[in-house]
Amino acid sequence: MRDFAQIQTTVFDLIVIGGGINGAGVARDAALRGLKTLLIEKNDFGSGTTSWSTRLIHGGLRYLEYFEFKLVRESLREREILLHTAPHLVKPIQMTIPLYRQGSRRYWEIQAGMLLYDLLSMDKSLLSHRMLPQQKFRQLFREINPEGLVGAAQYFDGQAEYAERLCLETVLSAQAAGATVLNYVQVTALHRKGDRLMSVTCQDRQTGDVFTVQGGDRSIFVNTSGPWVDQVLRSSDSTPIGNTPKLGGTKGSHILVNPFPGAPKTALYVEARADHRPFFIVPWLNLYLIGTTDLHYQGDLDRVKASNDEIDYLIAETNHVLPAAKLTRQDVKFTYSGIRPLPNAAGKDPGSITRNHILYDHHSEGVANLISLIGGKLTTYRRVGEEMVDAVYRKLGRSAPACPTRHLPLPGAILPHDPRIAQAIDAYRSRLSAATVHHLFRLYGAKATDLLALVDTHPDLAAPLVPSLPDIKAQVVYAVQSEMAYTLVDICHRRTTLAMQANYGFDVLPVLTATLQAYCGWSEAECDRQRAEYAIYVQENCLPDYVLEQEVAQSADVLTV
Repeated sequence: MRDFAQIQTTVFDLIVIGGGINGAGVARDAALRGLKTLLIEKNDFGSGTTSWSTRLIHGGLRYLEYFEFKLVRESLREREILLHTAPHLVKPIQMTIPLYRQGSRRYWEIQAGMLLYDLLSMDKSLLSHRMLPQQKFRQLFREINPEGLVGAAQYFDGQAEYAERLCLETVLSAQAAGATVLNYVQVTALHRKGDRLMSVTCQDRQTGDVFTVQGGDRSIFVNTSGPWVDQVLRSSDSTPIGNTPKLGGTKGSHILVNPFPGAPKTALYVEARADHRPFFIVPWLNLYLIGTTDLHYQGDLDRVKASNDEIDYLIAETNHVLPAAKLTRQDVKFTYSGIRPLPNAAGKDPGSITRNHILYDHHSEGVANLISLIGGKLTTYRRVGEEMVDAVYRKLGRSAPACPTRHLPLPGAILPHDPRIAQAIDAYRSRLSAATVHHLFRLYGAKATDLLALVDTHPDLAAPLVPSLPDIKAQVVYAVQSEMAYTLVDICHRRTTLAMQANYGFDVLPVLTATLQAYCGWSEAECDRQRAEYAIYVQENCLPDYVLEQEVAQSADVLTV
Protein backbone atom coordinates (compact mmCIF):
# COMPACT_ATOMS: atom_id res chain seq x y z
CA MET A 1 0.00 0.00 0.00
CA ARG A 2 1.22 3.50 -0.86
CA ASP A 3 0.94 6.05 1.94
CA PHE A 4 -0.27 9.11 0.07
CA ALA A 5 -1.09 10.89 3.35
CA GLN A 6 2.56 10.67 4.35
CA ILE A 7 3.66 11.80 0.90
CA GLN A 8 1.41 14.87 1.10
CA THR A 9 3.09 16.02 4.32
CA THR A 10 6.64 15.46 3.04
CA VAL A 11 8.64 18.26 1.48
CA PHE A 12 10.88 16.85 -1.22
CA ASP A 13 14.10 18.38 -2.50
CA LEU A 14 13.48 16.87 -5.93
CA ILE A 15 10.27 15.77 -7.64
CA VAL A 16 10.88 13.75 -10.82
CA ILE A 17 7.97 13.40 -13.26
CA GLY A 18 8.39 10.40 -15.57
CA GLY A 19 9.69 6.97 -14.60
CA GLY A 20 11.31 5.70 -17.77
CA ILE A 21 15.01 4.88 -17.81
CA ASN A 22 16.10 8.52 -17.62
CA GLY A 23 13.76 9.46 -14.78
CA ALA A 24 14.89 6.35 -12.94
CA GLY A 25 18.51 7.35 -13.47
CA VAL A 26 17.87 10.83 -12.09
CA ALA A 27 16.02 9.50 -9.04
CA ARG A 28 18.75 6.97 -8.25
CA ASP A 29 21.57 9.48 -8.56
CA ALA A 30 19.70 12.07 -6.49
CA ALA A 31 18.81 9.66 -3.69
CA LEU A 32 22.34 8.30 -3.54
CA ARG A 33 23.66 11.87 -3.22
CA GLY A 34 21.35 12.67 -0.33
CA LEU A 35 18.41 14.51 -1.91
CA LYS A 36 14.90 13.81 -0.61
CA THR A 37 13.51 12.47 -3.89
CA LEU A 38 10.10 11.54 -5.29
CA LEU A 39 9.69 9.71 -8.61
CA ILE A 40 6.23 9.74 -10.23
CA GLU A 41 5.25 7.64 -13.27
CA LYS A 42 1.76 7.69 -14.79
CA ASN A 43 1.94 4.10 -16.06
CA ASP A 44 4.43 1.40 -15.15
CA PHE A 45 8.13 2.10 -14.83
CA GLY A 46 9.80 1.82 -18.24
CA SER A 47 6.50 1.30 -20.04
CA GLY A 48 7.11 3.95 -22.71
CA THR A 49 10.13 4.41 -24.95
CA THR A 50 12.34 2.33 -22.64
CA SER A 51 10.36 -0.84 -23.34
CA TRP A 52 10.26 -0.34 -27.08
CA SER A 53 13.92 0.22 -27.95
CA THR A 54 16.20 -2.06 -30.00
CA ARG A 55 17.71 -3.11 -26.64
CA LEU A 56 21.24 -2.08 -27.56
CA ILE A 57 23.77 -0.27 -25.39
CA HIS A 58 25.80 1.27 -28.16
CA GLY A 59 28.07 4.15 -29.02
CA GLY A 60 25.99 5.28 -31.97
CA LEU A 61 28.28 4.52 -34.89
CA ARG A 62 25.85 6.31 -37.22
CA TYR A 63 26.17 9.56 -35.26
CA LEU A 64 29.71 9.97 -36.60
CA GLU A 65 28.17 10.92 -39.96
CA TYR A 66 26.68 13.99 -38.31
CA PHE A 67 29.95 14.85 -36.50
CA GLU A 68 28.44 14.19 -33.07
CA PHE A 69 31.77 13.04 -31.71
CA LYS A 70 31.00 14.15 -28.15
CA LEU A 71 27.81 12.07 -28.11
CA VAL A 72 29.61 9.01 -29.46
CA ARG A 73 32.42 9.36 -26.94
CA GLU A 74 29.92 9.79 -24.10
CA SER A 75 27.89 6.78 -25.27
CA LEU A 76 30.96 4.57 -25.54
CA ARG A 77 32.09 5.57 -22.06
CA GLU A 78 28.62 4.83 -20.66
CA ARG A 79 28.56 1.48 -22.46
CA GLU A 80 31.75 0.54 -20.62
CA ILE A 81 30.33 1.64 -17.26
CA LEU A 82 27.16 -0.44 -17.72
CA LEU A 83 29.14 -3.50 -18.78
CA HIS A 84 30.74 -3.34 -15.33
CA THR A 85 27.90 -2.10 -13.11
CA ALA A 86 25.13 -4.23 -14.66
CA PRO A 87 26.94 -7.26 -16.13
CA HIS A 88 23.86 -9.50 -15.79
CA LEU A 89 21.76 -7.14 -17.93
CA VAL A 90 24.30 -5.55 -20.31
CA LYS A 91 26.48 -7.91 -22.33
CA PRO A 92 28.80 -7.67 -25.33
CA ILE A 93 27.34 -8.42 -28.74
CA GLN A 94 29.20 -8.70 -32.04
CA MET A 95 27.88 -6.49 -34.83
CA THR A 96 28.53 -7.13 -38.53
CA ILE A 97 27.99 -4.52 -41.26
CA PRO A 98 27.72 -5.98 -44.78
CA LEU A 99 29.05 -3.47 -47.32
CA TYR A 100 27.65 -3.20 -50.84
CA ARG A 101 28.77 -1.37 -53.93
CA GLN A 102 25.32 0.16 -54.32
CA GLY A 103 25.21 1.35 -50.70
CA SER A 104 25.46 4.98 -49.65
CA ARG A 105 28.62 4.37 -47.63
CA ARG A 106 31.83 3.17 -49.26
CA TYR A 107 34.22 0.58 -47.86
CA TRP A 108 36.88 3.16 -46.97
CA GLU A 109 34.29 5.40 -45.28
CA ILE A 110 33.13 2.57 -43.02
CA GLN A 111 36.74 1.65 -42.29
CA ALA A 112 37.50 5.24 -41.32
CA GLY A 113 34.40 5.27 -39.12
CA MET A 114 35.52 2.05 -37.44
CA LEU A 115 38.96 3.48 -36.71
CA LEU A 116 37.39 6.60 -35.21
CA TYR A 117 34.94 4.46 -33.19
CA ASP A 118 37.88 2.55 -31.71
CA LEU A 119 39.75 5.80 -31.04
CA LEU A 120 36.77 7.25 -29.18
CA SER A 121 36.56 4.08 -27.06
CA MET A 122 40.26 3.70 -26.38
CA ASP A 123 39.55 2.73 -22.75
CA LYS A 124 37.13 -0.06 -23.67
CA SER A 125 37.31 -3.67 -22.51
CA LEU A 126 35.78 -4.97 -25.76
CA LEU A 127 37.72 -6.05 -28.84
CA SER A 128 38.50 -3.52 -31.56
CA HIS A 129 36.99 -3.71 -35.03
CA ARG A 130 38.15 -5.77 -37.98
CA MET A 131 37.48 -5.36 -41.70
CA LEU A 132 36.59 -8.43 -43.75
CA PRO A 133 37.29 -8.54 -47.50
CA GLN A 134 34.57 -10.04 -49.66
CA GLN A 135 35.90 -13.61 -49.84
CA LYS A 136 36.52 -13.95 -46.11
CA PHE A 137 33.17 -12.43 -45.27
CA ARG A 138 31.31 -14.79 -47.62
CA GLN A 139 32.98 -17.79 -45.98
CA LEU A 140 31.65 -16.64 -42.59
CA PHE A 141 28.21 -15.52 -43.85
CA ARG A 142 27.33 -17.85 -46.70
CA GLU A 143 23.64 -16.93 -46.74
CA ILE A 144 24.21 -13.21 -47.24
CA ASN A 145 23.07 -11.64 -50.52
CA PRO A 146 26.25 -11.58 -52.70
CA GLU A 147 25.00 -9.06 -55.28
CA GLY A 148 27.40 -6.09 -55.19
CA LEU A 149 29.00 -7.29 -51.95
CA VAL A 150 32.45 -5.77 -51.31
CA GLY A 151 33.15 -6.92 -47.74
CA ALA A 152 32.12 -6.19 -44.19
CA ALA A 153 33.09 -4.55 -40.91
CA GLN A 154 32.82 -6.25 -37.52
CA TYR A 155 32.92 -4.67 -34.08
CA PHE A 156 31.43 -5.10 -30.60
CA ASP A 157 28.74 -3.14 -28.78
CA GLY A 158 26.45 -3.93 -25.85
CA GLN A 159 23.03 -5.57 -25.65
CA ALA A 160 20.41 -5.12 -22.91
CA GLU A 161 18.07 -8.03 -23.61
CA TYR A 162 15.86 -6.99 -20.71
CA ALA A 163 15.83 -3.19 -21.07
CA GLU A 164 12.72 -2.98 -18.88
CA ARG A 165 14.54 -4.68 -16.03
CA LEU A 166 17.50 -2.32 -16.39
CA CYS A 167 15.00 0.46 -15.70
CA LEU A 168 13.32 -1.46 -12.87
CA GLU A 169 16.60 -2.23 -11.09
CA THR A 170 17.52 1.44 -11.31
CA VAL A 171 14.17 2.34 -9.71
CA LEU A 172 14.64 -0.27 -6.98
CA SER A 173 18.14 1.04 -6.32
CA ALA A 174 16.71 4.57 -5.98
CA GLN A 175 14.10 3.27 -3.56
CA ALA A 176 16.73 1.44 -1.49
CA ALA A 177 18.68 4.72 -1.27
CA GLY A 178 15.64 6.49 0.19
CA ALA A 179 13.67 7.74 -2.81
CA THR A 180 9.88 7.44 -2.82
CA VAL A 181 8.85 5.82 -6.10
CA LEU A 182 5.30 5.67 -7.46
CA ASN A 183 4.05 3.99 -10.59
CA TYR A 184 0.47 4.35 -11.86
CA VAL A 185 0.32 7.88 -10.44
CA GLN A 186 -0.34 10.66 -12.95
CA VAL A 187 0.52 14.31 -12.50
CA THR A 188 -2.67 16.11 -13.54
CA ALA A 189 -1.74 19.70 -12.69
CA LEU A 190 1.33 21.83 -11.99
CA HIS A 191 0.68 24.70 -9.57
CA ARG A 192 2.73 27.89 -9.87
CA LYS A 193 3.26 30.85 -7.58
CA GLY A 194 5.23 33.63 -9.14
CA ASP A 195 8.23 32.16 -10.91
CA ARG A 196 8.17 28.83 -9.08
CA LEU A 197 6.29 25.54 -9.16
CA MET A 198 4.97 25.00 -5.64
CA SER A 199 3.05 21.71 -5.88
CA VAL A 200 1.58 19.10 -8.21
CA THR A 201 -1.81 17.43 -8.14
CA CYS A 202 -1.62 13.67 -8.70
CA GLN A 203 -4.11 10.88 -9.24
CA ASP A 204 -3.60 7.25 -8.36
CA ARG A 205 -4.70 5.50 -11.55
CA GLN A 206 -5.40 2.28 -9.67
CA THR A 207 -7.88 3.72 -7.17
CA GLY A 208 -8.77 7.15 -8.54
CA ASP A 209 -7.52 8.83 -5.34
CA VAL A 210 -6.36 12.42 -5.81
CA PHE A 211 -3.61 13.96 -3.67
CA THR A 212 -1.16 16.85 -3.72
CA VAL A 213 2.63 16.74 -3.53
CA GLN A 214 4.02 19.89 -1.95
CA GLY A 215 7.25 21.49 -3.01
CA GLY A 216 9.12 23.64 -0.54
CA ASP A 217 10.47 27.10 -1.21
CA ARG A 218 13.59 25.51 -2.64
CA SER A 219 12.21 22.30 -4.19
CA ILE A 220 13.25 21.47 -7.76
CA PHE A 221 11.03 19.74 -10.31
CA VAL A 222 12.41 17.65 -13.17
CA ASN A 223 10.37 16.60 -16.21
CA THR A 224 11.73 13.34 -17.63
CA SER A 225 8.50 12.18 -19.21
CA GLY A 226 10.06 11.46 -22.61
CA PRO A 227 7.57 11.90 -25.47
CA TRP A 228 5.07 13.31 -22.93
CA VAL A 229 7.29 16.29 -21.95
CA ASP A 230 5.04 18.82 -23.70
CA GLN A 231 1.89 17.28 -22.20
CA VAL A 232 3.31 17.76 -18.71
CA LEU A 233 4.24 21.37 -19.49
CA ARG A 234 0.70 22.03 -20.74
CA SER A 235 -0.77 20.81 -17.44
CA SER A 236 0.25 24.03 -15.68
CA ASP A 237 -2.76 25.47 -13.82
CA SER A 238 -2.27 28.98 -15.17
CA THR A 239 -0.76 29.06 -18.63
CA PRO A 240 1.27 26.38 -20.46
CA ILE A 241 4.97 26.57 -19.71
CA GLY A 242 6.67 27.76 -22.89
CA ASN A 243 5.16 28.88 -26.18
CA THR A 244 6.53 26.26 -28.57
CA PRO A 245 6.70 22.45 -28.47
CA LYS A 246 9.97 21.08 -27.14
CA LEU A 247 9.55 17.58 -28.59
CA GLY A 248 9.32 16.31 -32.16
CA GLY A 249 9.28 12.58 -31.65
CA THR A 250 9.88 9.96 -34.30
CA LYS A 251 8.38 6.49 -34.39
CA GLY A 252 10.52 3.36 -34.36
CA SER A 253 8.97 -0.06 -34.97
CA HIS A 254 10.29 -3.61 -34.58
CA ILE A 255 9.22 -7.15 -35.37
CA LEU A 256 10.16 -10.43 -33.70
CA VAL A 257 10.48 -13.67 -35.67
CA ASN A 258 11.61 -17.22 -34.95
CA PRO A 259 15.02 -18.36 -36.24
CA PHE A 260 14.82 -18.64 -40.03
CA PRO A 261 16.92 -20.12 -42.86
CA GLY A 262 20.13 -18.14 -43.16
CA ALA A 263 19.65 -16.40 -39.81
CA PRO A 264 22.99 -14.96 -38.61
CA LYS A 265 24.67 -16.12 -35.40
CA THR A 266 25.64 -12.52 -34.63
CA ALA A 267 23.81 -9.23 -35.11
CA LEU A 268 23.69 -7.63 -38.55
CA TYR A 269 23.69 -3.86 -39.00
CA VAL A 270 22.36 -3.38 -42.51
CA GLU A 271 21.55 -0.50 -44.83
CA ALA A 272 18.02 -0.78 -46.19
CA ARG A 273 17.75 -0.88 -49.96
CA ALA A 274 14.53 1.19 -50.07
CA ASP A 275 15.68 4.29 -48.18
CA HIS A 276 19.31 3.64 -47.17
CA ARG A 277 18.36 3.75 -43.49
CA PRO A 278 20.42 1.47 -41.23
CA PHE A 279 18.48 -1.25 -39.38
CA PHE A 280 19.37 -4.21 -37.18
CA ILE A 281 18.79 -7.97 -37.32
CA VAL A 282 19.63 -9.06 -33.78
CA PRO A 283 19.56 -12.49 -32.08
CA TRP A 284 17.38 -12.02 -28.99
CA LEU A 285 16.23 -14.73 -26.55
CA ASN A 286 16.03 -17.47 -29.19
CA LEU A 287 14.20 -15.09 -31.50
CA TYR A 288 15.33 -12.41 -33.94
CA LEU A 289 14.62 -8.76 -33.29
CA ILE A 290 14.42 -6.74 -36.52
CA GLY A 291 14.19 -2.94 -36.60
CA THR A 292 13.88 -0.11 -36.54
CA THR A 293 11.98 2.41 -38.62
CA ASP A 294 12.26 6.20 -38.18
CA LEU A 295 9.12 8.20 -39.02
CA HIS A 296 7.77 11.54 -37.83
CA TYR A 297 4.88 10.91 -35.45
CA GLN A 298 2.05 13.17 -34.24
CA GLY A 299 -0.53 10.61 -33.12
CA ASP A 300 -1.71 9.34 -29.73
CA LEU A 301 1.38 8.80 -27.58
CA ASP A 302 -0.40 6.18 -25.49
CA ARG A 303 -1.36 4.01 -28.47
CA VAL A 304 1.59 3.46 -30.76
CA LYS A 305 1.73 0.42 -33.00
CA ALA A 306 3.82 -0.84 -35.92
CA SER A 307 1.85 -0.25 -39.11
CA ASN A 308 1.34 -2.85 -41.84
CA ASP A 309 3.68 -0.82 -44.07
CA GLU A 310 6.44 -0.77 -41.47
CA ILE A 311 6.14 -4.51 -40.89
CA ASP A 312 6.26 -5.18 -44.65
CA TYR A 313 9.28 -2.89 -44.97
CA LEU A 314 11.24 -4.77 -42.29
CA ILE A 315 10.28 -8.15 -43.79
CA ALA A 316 11.25 -7.09 -47.32
CA GLU A 317 14.59 -5.61 -46.28
CA THR A 318 15.49 -8.71 -44.25
CA ASN A 319 14.60 -10.97 -47.19
CA HIS A 320 16.75 -8.83 -49.48
CA VAL A 321 19.91 -9.16 -47.41
CA LEU A 322 19.19 -12.81 -46.46
CA PRO A 323 17.34 -14.30 -49.47
CA ALA A 324 16.92 -17.74 -47.89
CA ALA A 325 14.82 -16.25 -45.08
CA LYS A 326 11.67 -15.83 -47.21
CA LEU A 327 9.88 -14.22 -44.28
CA THR A 328 6.20 -13.38 -44.56
CA ARG A 329 3.67 -11.70 -42.32
CA GLN A 330 2.80 -15.12 -40.90
CA ASP A 331 6.34 -15.40 -39.48
CA VAL A 332 5.94 -12.32 -37.30
CA LYS A 333 5.50 -13.39 -33.67
CA PHE A 334 5.35 -9.97 -32.03
CA THR A 335 5.57 -6.31 -33.00
CA TYR A 336 6.23 -3.19 -30.99
CA SER A 337 6.70 0.49 -31.60
CA GLY A 338 7.88 3.46 -29.54
CA ILE A 339 8.44 7.18 -29.85
CA ARG A 340 11.93 8.67 -29.62
CA PRO A 341 11.74 11.85 -27.50
CA LEU A 342 13.79 13.95 -29.93
CA PRO A 343 14.03 17.75 -30.04
CA ASN A 344 11.46 19.55 -32.16
CA ALA A 345 13.04 19.90 -35.61
CA ALA A 346 10.19 20.50 -38.03
CA GLY A 347 11.00 19.65 -41.63
CA LYS A 348 14.21 17.82 -40.81
CA ASP A 349 14.88 14.27 -41.97
CA PRO A 350 14.22 12.01 -38.94
CA GLY A 351 17.60 10.30 -39.18
CA SER A 352 19.47 13.59 -39.06
CA ILE A 353 17.84 14.90 -35.86
CA THR A 354 20.38 14.92 -33.04
CA ARG A 355 20.26 12.07 -30.53
CA ASN A 356 22.04 14.21 -27.97
CA HIS A 357 20.09 15.13 -24.86
CA ILE A 358 19.30 18.64 -23.68
CA LEU A 359 18.64 19.79 -20.11
CA TYR A 360 16.14 22.57 -20.75
CA ASP A 361 16.02 25.09 -17.90
CA HIS A 362 12.59 26.78 -17.87
CA HIS A 363 13.92 29.83 -16.04
CA SER A 364 13.86 31.61 -19.41
CA GLU A 365 10.12 30.85 -19.59
CA GLY A 366 9.30 32.18 -16.17
CA VAL A 367 9.67 29.02 -14.07
CA ALA A 368 12.86 29.04 -12.06
CA ASN A 369 12.73 25.58 -10.48
CA LEU A 370 11.86 23.31 -13.43
CA ILE A 371 14.17 21.44 -15.80
CA SER A 372 12.93 19.27 -18.69
CA LEU A 373 14.92 16.54 -20.37
CA ILE A 374 14.67 16.67 -24.15
CA GLY A 375 16.02 13.54 -25.81
CA GLY A 376 17.97 10.91 -23.95
CA LYS A 377 19.05 7.39 -24.93
CA LEU A 378 18.98 4.07 -23.14
CA THR A 379 22.77 3.96 -23.33
CA THR A 380 23.40 7.32 -21.66
CA TYR A 381 20.72 7.27 -18.94
CA ARG A 382 23.25 7.10 -16.10
CA ARG A 383 25.09 10.14 -17.45
CA VAL A 384 21.78 12.02 -17.80
CA GLY A 385 21.12 11.32 -14.13
CA GLU A 386 24.53 12.64 -13.15
CA GLU A 387 24.17 15.82 -15.21
CA MET A 388 20.65 16.48 -14.02
CA VAL A 389 21.49 16.07 -10.33
CA ASP A 390 24.51 18.36 -10.75
CA ALA A 391 22.12 20.94 -12.23
CA VAL A 392 19.66 20.44 -9.35
CA TYR A 393 22.37 21.09 -6.78
CA ARG A 394 23.35 24.28 -8.62
CA LYS A 395 19.73 25.46 -8.46
CA LEU A 396 19.61 24.59 -4.77
CA GLY A 397 22.75 26.67 -4.25
CA ARG A 398 24.48 23.71 -2.66
CA SER A 399 27.74 21.97 -3.43
CA ALA A 400 27.09 18.66 -5.17
CA PRO A 401 28.58 15.53 -3.56
CA ALA A 402 30.57 13.24 -5.83
CA CYS A 403 28.44 11.09 -8.14
CA PRO A 404 28.59 7.43 -7.00
CA THR A 405 26.86 5.79 -9.99
CA ARG A 406 29.97 5.59 -12.18
CA HIS A 407 31.19 2.68 -10.09
CA LEU A 408 28.28 1.54 -7.91
CA PRO A 409 26.74 -1.69 -9.28
CA LEU A 410 23.01 -2.14 -9.68
CA PRO A 411 21.36 -4.38 -7.06
CA GLY A 412 21.43 -7.52 -9.19
CA ALA A 413 24.97 -7.14 -10.54
CA ILE A 414 26.57 -10.57 -10.84
CA LEU A 415 29.01 -12.24 -13.23
CA PRO A 416 28.30 -15.58 -14.96
CA HIS A 417 31.05 -17.38 -13.03
CA ASP A 418 29.83 -16.19 -9.60
CA PRO A 419 29.78 -19.18 -7.20
CA ARG A 420 26.25 -18.30 -6.05
CA ILE A 421 24.90 -19.51 -9.38
CA ALA A 422 26.51 -22.95 -9.10
CA GLN A 423 25.39 -23.19 -5.48
CA ALA A 424 21.80 -22.44 -6.49
CA ILE A 425 21.88 -25.05 -9.26
CA ASP A 426 23.00 -27.67 -6.73
CA ALA A 427 20.54 -26.55 -4.05
CA TYR A 428 17.50 -26.61 -6.34
CA ARG A 429 18.49 -29.52 -8.57
CA SER A 430 15.54 -31.64 -7.41
CA ARG A 431 13.01 -28.88 -8.10
CA LEU A 432 14.36 -26.77 -10.95
CA SER A 433 16.41 -27.50 -14.05
CA ALA A 434 19.83 -25.92 -14.41
CA ALA A 435 18.47 -24.04 -17.43
CA THR A 436 15.74 -22.45 -15.30
CA VAL A 437 18.19 -21.41 -12.57
CA HIS A 438 20.50 -19.89 -15.19
CA HIS A 439 17.53 -18.05 -16.69
CA LEU A 440 16.57 -16.60 -13.32
CA PHE A 441 20.08 -15.31 -12.73
CA ARG A 442 20.14 -13.75 -16.21
CA LEU A 443 16.85 -12.00 -15.51
CA TYR A 444 17.22 -11.03 -11.85
CA GLY A 445 20.96 -11.22 -11.31
CA ALA A 446 21.95 -11.64 -7.68
CA LYS A 447 18.34 -10.94 -6.64
CA ALA A 448 17.43 -14.39 -8.02
CA THR A 449 18.27 -15.79 -4.59
CA ASP A 450 15.38 -13.78 -3.10
CA LEU A 451 13.02 -15.15 -5.74
CA LEU A 452 14.22 -18.71 -5.16
CA ALA A 453 13.39 -18.31 -1.46
CA LEU A 454 9.72 -18.30 -2.50
CA VAL A 455 10.20 -21.82 -3.85
CA ASP A 456 11.51 -22.90 -0.43
CA THR A 457 8.34 -21.58 1.21
CA HIS A 458 5.91 -22.68 -1.51
CA PRO A 459 7.26 -25.64 -3.53
CA ASP A 460 4.36 -25.34 -6.00
CA LEU A 461 5.88 -22.09 -7.24
CA ALA A 462 8.67 -24.07 -8.91
CA ALA A 463 6.21 -25.17 -11.59
CA PRO A 464 6.77 -23.74 -15.09
CA LEU A 465 4.37 -21.14 -16.46
CA VAL A 466 4.44 -22.70 -19.93
CA PRO A 467 6.24 -25.93 -20.91
CA SER A 468 8.36 -24.33 -23.64
CA LEU A 469 9.93 -21.59 -21.46
CA PRO A 470 12.08 -21.60 -18.31
CA ASP A 471 9.91 -19.10 -16.42
CA ILE A 472 8.25 -20.33 -13.22
CA LYS A 473 5.26 -19.35 -11.06
CA ALA A 474 7.49 -17.82 -8.38
CA GLN A 475 8.28 -14.98 -10.80
CA VAL A 476 4.63 -13.95 -10.83
CA VAL A 477 4.44 -13.73 -7.05
CA TYR A 478 7.81 -11.99 -6.84
CA ALA A 479 6.72 -9.39 -9.40
CA VAL A 480 3.71 -8.42 -7.29
CA GLN A 481 5.30 -8.68 -3.87
CA SER A 482 8.73 -7.19 -4.56
CA GLU A 483 8.68 -5.37 -7.91
CA MET A 484 5.59 -3.14 -7.84
CA ALA A 485 3.73 -5.02 -10.60
CA TYR A 486 0.03 -4.17 -10.60
CA THR A 487 -1.28 -5.58 -13.87
CA LEU A 488 -0.98 -8.57 -16.18
CA VAL A 489 0.72 -6.25 -18.68
CA ASP A 490 3.36 -5.38 -16.06
CA ILE A 491 4.07 -9.06 -15.45
CA CYS A 492 4.03 -10.29 -19.06
CA HIS A 493 5.68 -7.33 -20.78
CA ARG A 494 8.10 -5.79 -18.27
CA ARG A 495 8.85 -8.08 -15.31
CA THR A 496 9.26 -10.96 -17.76
CA THR A 497 9.29 -11.29 -21.56
CA LEU A 498 6.40 -13.77 -21.66
CA ALA A 499 4.40 -11.52 -23.99
CA MET A 500 7.11 -11.69 -26.65
CA GLN A 501 7.63 -15.42 -26.32
CA ALA A 502 4.21 -16.95 -25.61
CA ASN A 503 1.71 -15.83 -28.26
CA TYR A 504 1.57 -12.20 -27.13
CA GLY A 505 1.23 -13.54 -23.58
CA PHE A 506 -2.19 -15.09 -24.15
CA ASP A 507 -0.88 -18.65 -23.74
CA VAL A 508 0.27 -17.93 -20.19
CA LEU A 509 -2.73 -15.97 -18.88
CA PRO A 510 -4.65 -18.95 -17.40
CA VAL A 511 -1.80 -20.16 -15.19
CA LEU A 512 -0.83 -16.56 -14.45
CA THR A 513 -4.25 -15.60 -13.11
CA ALA A 514 -4.57 -18.89 -11.18
CA THR A 515 -1.26 -18.14 -9.46
CA LEU A 516 -2.32 -14.58 -8.66
CA GLN A 517 -5.55 -15.81 -7.10
CA ALA A 518 -3.79 -18.47 -5.05
CA TYR A 519 -0.83 -16.41 -3.78
CA CYS A 520 -1.52 -12.69 -4.26
CA GLY A 521 -5.15 -12.33 -3.23
CA TRP A 522 -6.55 -11.43 -6.63
CA SER A 523 -10.25 -12.18 -6.90
CA GLU A 524 -11.83 -13.92 -9.86
CA ALA A 525 -13.54 -10.67 -10.81
CA GLU A 526 -10.22 -8.82 -10.73
CA CYS A 527 -8.61 -11.47 -12.93
CA ASP A 528 -11.47 -11.22 -15.42
CA ARG A 529 -11.09 -7.43 -15.55
CA GLN A 530 -7.34 -7.67 -15.96
CA ARG A 531 -7.64 -10.22 -18.78
CA ALA A 532 -9.99 -7.89 -20.65
CA GLU A 533 -7.63 -4.93 -20.17
CA TYR A 534 -4.70 -7.06 -21.25
CA ALA A 535 -6.44 -7.99 -24.52
CA ILE A 536 -7.16 -4.32 -25.23
CA TYR A 537 -3.54 -3.35 -24.54
CA VAL A 538 -2.18 -5.99 -26.89
CA GLN A 539 -4.68 -5.06 -29.58
CA GLU A 540 -3.84 -1.36 -29.37
CA ASN A 541 -0.05 -1.65 -29.07
CA CYS A 542 1.27 -4.99 -30.33
CA LEU A 543 -1.04 -7.03 -32.53
CA PRO A 544 -0.60 -6.15 -36.24
CA ASP A 545 -3.56 -4.53 -37.95
CA TYR A 546 -3.56 -7.18 -40.65
CA VAL A 547 -4.20 -9.84 -37.99
CA LEU A 548 -7.12 -7.86 -36.61
CA GLU A 549 -8.46 -7.31 -40.13
CA GLN A 550 -8.34 -11.07 -40.76
CA GLU A 551 -10.19 -11.74 -37.51
CA VAL A 552 -12.90 -9.23 -38.43
CA ALA A 553 -13.24 -10.78 -41.90
CA GLN A 554 -13.52 -14.29 -40.43
CA SER A 555 -16.15 -13.12 -37.94
CA ALA A 556 -18.12 -11.56 -40.77
CA ASP A 557 -17.93 -14.82 -42.73
CA VAL A 558 -19.27 -16.76 -39.75
CA LEU A 559 -22.15 -14.31 -39.32
CA THR A 560 -22.96 -14.54 -43.01
CA VAL A 561 -23.10 -18.33 -42.86
